[in-house]
Parts: sequence; structure tokens; C-alpha cells
Amino acid sequence: MAGGGDELKLLATWFSPFASRVKFVFHLKGLSYENIEEDLKNKSELLLKSNPVIKKVPVLLHNGKPLCESMVIVEYLDETFAAVGPSVVPADPYERAVARFWVSYIDNKLVAPWFQVFRGKTKEEKAEGLKQMFEATAVMEVAFRECSKGRPFFGGDAVGIVDVALGSQLGWLRASETLSGIKLFDPAKTPLLLAWAERFLALDAAKASMPESGRLLAYAKMRQAETDAANASK
Repeated sequence: MAGGGDELKLLATWFSPFASRVKFVFHLKGLSYENIEEDLKNKSELLLKSNPVIKKVPVLLHNGKPLCESMVIVEYLDETFAAVGPSVVPADPYERAVARFWVSYIDNKLVAPWFQVFRGKTKEEKAEGLKQMFEATAVMEVAFRECSKGRPFFGGDAVGIVDVALGSQLGWLRASETLSGIKLFDPAKTPLLLAWAERFLALDAAKASMPESGRLLAYAKMRQAETDAANASK
């Protein structure tokens, strides 16, 4: 793999969709890296030292220098290794700004409500989160039509940062569908996103960076049981 002259280490957890974003770019560009698995219940000194503000994964260590936040790392890798493999960040300033808007929308309007649905303490809180997720999914269906212009991905003929941001969540979204029976991507309401998801998951970089579905589902069931037990005791 490329990047042999650089020491690239990733502090991550196998189940983190945010770490999957970074791993996807590593594999898409063919960059060699060392994955360091973290235990978030017993965080390492390296993690606490590398990300003292948020104390979360992923953290990239590039020749010993730490960098935090998944999409910040994605853009850093794309720029730093611009000559290696395909780029995921649009070269055009306007297209780049639009893509960053949709990345922010995904994290704030889709991912944040997902946490509300599966970690909420009341039925009302969970229902509101689910409502927001369906609204965001409908918006992303339109966004895909506009961004892709009839091509396979948000980035056009090849994946871009919007594909990376949303695609990394597909494993958890599908695990959630299995647990709750609620399908966000529907053939009647969101046919474009449904087809896009299949294309994204078929990519070699996605297969290499996404957690195994059976293992993730088992972990999701365990986390859901822990959350339910914690809420019931309050």
C-alpha cells in the first residue's frame, strides 16, 4: 500500500461509524496505517493525551502528530495525500462548500436524532428523534438527486465526502432497522438513497472499513439492552 514514508496510526473502535469514515479513505487511497483498537470504558493514556478535549475516537496520528474529528481527518488525508489514489473532496470551491454543508446536515439532522431515538429516556423523546430522522432522510433523497445529477454517488461518478459521511452510518442504520423494524430507506419514498446504499456497500473500500454486520447487530442489541436497563432504573 502507499504512504510507506509516513507513519499513520488510527485510534479507533471497531464499531465506530466515525472511525469507518477514516478507514474508508485509507482503503480508497491505498494508504498503509496501523489501527489501534481503543476500549472506551478504559481509555488509554495515548487517547487521553492525543484528544484531551473530547477524549473520543477517531484520532489520527500522522508521524506522531494528533488530529481529531472524523471529517477533519478525512479532508486532511485527502489534501496531504492528494497524489495518492482518488480524491473525495471536490476541487471546485463552490462544490466543496456545498458538500461540507451536506456533511454537517447529516451529522446534525440524521445522526444526532438517531442517538435520541436509541438512547432517549421517554417515548416522546424517541418519537421526536424518529420524526427528525425521517424528515432528514426525505431531504437527503432530494439532495442526492441534485448532487449526483443522475450519476451513481453524491460525488458524481465517484464517491465524495458526502458519500463517506452518510455511507459510514449504513451499518448502524441497518442494525437499527433490524432491532426496531423501522426502515429509513424505503423503495417507495427514498428509492434513490436505497439504490445508492447498495452501490456504496459494494465498494471494496466500504467492505474493508465497515464493521461486520452480524457482529455489529449483536453489539447493538447489547447496547440497547444496557440503555433500556439504565433508563428503567431512573
